[in-house]
Amino acid sequence: MCSPVPYNSTMKVTFLLYGFCLFSANALDSKDAVITISSQSNNYHYLLAENLKNDILKQARDFDQVVPIVHVSHIDFPHVGGWAILPLIPYLRKLHHGNCSWFFFMEDKTRIRLKKLIEVLGKYDYNKEIWLGHAIQDREATIIHHFAFFEDPSAFKYPNAASGFAISAALMERLENRWKARKPSTSDFSIDYAHELALFIWDNNKGPTLKHDPSFCVNEESSCASFPVPFKLCYTSVPKSSIYFAVKTYEKFHKDRVTVVKNTWGKHAEFINFFSNVEDKSVPTISVGVPNTEQGHCEKTLAILKHVGEDLRKFPSIKWIVLADDDTILSVTRIQELLSCYDNNSLIAIGERYGYNIYNKNGYNYITGGGGIVFTSALLRQLISSKICKCPTISSPDDMFLGVCLNRLKVDITHSSLFHQARPMDYAPEYLENQPVVSFHKHWMIDPVSIYIKWFADADASIRSLQHSEL
Repeated sequence: MCSPVPYNSTMKVTFLLYGFCLFSANALDSKDAVITISSQSNNYHYLLAENLKNDILKQARDFDQVVPIVHVSHIDFPHVGGWAILPLIPYLRKLHHGNCSWFFFMEDKTRIRLKKLIEVLGKYDYNKEIWLGHAIQDREATIIHHFAFFEDPSAFKYPNAASGFAISAALMERLENRWKARKPSTSDFSIDYAHELALFIWDNNKGPTLKHDPSFCVNEESSCASFPVPFKLCYTSVPKSSIYFAVKTYEKFHKDRVTVVKNTWGKHAEFINFFSNVEDKSVPTISVGVPNTEQGHCEKTLAILKHVGEDLRKFPSIKWIVLADDDTILSVTRIQELLSCYDNNSLIAIGERYGYNIYNKNGYNYITGGGGIVFTSALLRQLISSKICKCPTISSPDDMFLGVCLNRLKVDITHSSLFHQARPMDYAPEYLENQPVVSFHKHWMIDPVSIYIKWFADADASIRSLQHSEL
């Protein structure tokens, strides 16, 4: 049986996972599995994981299984890269070497039917290098996967992480050896951990490909061993008067991109401002006093946040700030719903999490800016008043620098898979299925108005829009 890890309450809470050793109902052919639930230190996500853990424990008791042993990652795996799975492999192997036959990974929105899961795993030989999941493929080469398999992206399979996936003990041994032998990089970006894990396992065709098992589902069905559940409203949607939308733009895009924003999601925002390098009364825009740069925009973004900070003094009802690009496509109503799950009095930053160099102690997480970044007003005030949040250069990458700044302030980034840095076609359809998407990004080779109508218009129209005003 797997042994529990000693509790150390002084270790930093950054990312929560729970490991369970489970045994099949067939005592003559026991197959034990470590189940890892991926969660976060934010209280909402912590409670999701706790409720999921309790449900698994109850299921074990209901059919007379050994009560699972629980491992908490902020105790066992206190490092920034925990969400990326790969850094966990040597830790999991050390804890469970020789004891556990399967390693099952799931998210805090995944649900499992424990008895069914054990039955499914029992059909496969854990002594062989094999991994199982709901296989998905890209329909076209995409930037979020670094344009991998450009000629035929659909030929490469990777798991829908929210459906859960399982790795045999034999394969975990190979992965541990490869991980230890790797040459660390100083410029690694982590974007989609499931795709990156699949590339690592594939190992230029030297490792196994993912085996699709229909028991790992995208939608809940009676035959499912595991499946994701859609996001649910926690409380009443936060009022529009509590959200300030700050749109970053440039004079070149006042006529096209800004017009799209104003004709789509912008008309559903009560408080919205457009920040540019110049003042344009026809929009209107506010000049931030920072010249435009080809990339980065760090100084411009900090100037926007400082201006928003001044506005917060005039409008005490504002509790949330959404920083968006002029080519971000989003739903105001869905942001209102999502924020019902978070405490506006806490220091919170929400969005789509990326990682930079997270496999060593100097790495950090950041929120990719194109999909939108949400701050509580409490955090924004701390950001703009902090002496340690100063741009290295005017053109430093703004979203990455904000990640550095939050790391220095010891504020954990809160990841939401409902925000998206890329276009809808840049994601496998199964990844987007059954989830109330909050945002997409880019107008490249698409009609942004059509994207808004398809994905967001009905949600925004479901609640009568208040007359918005530019601050």
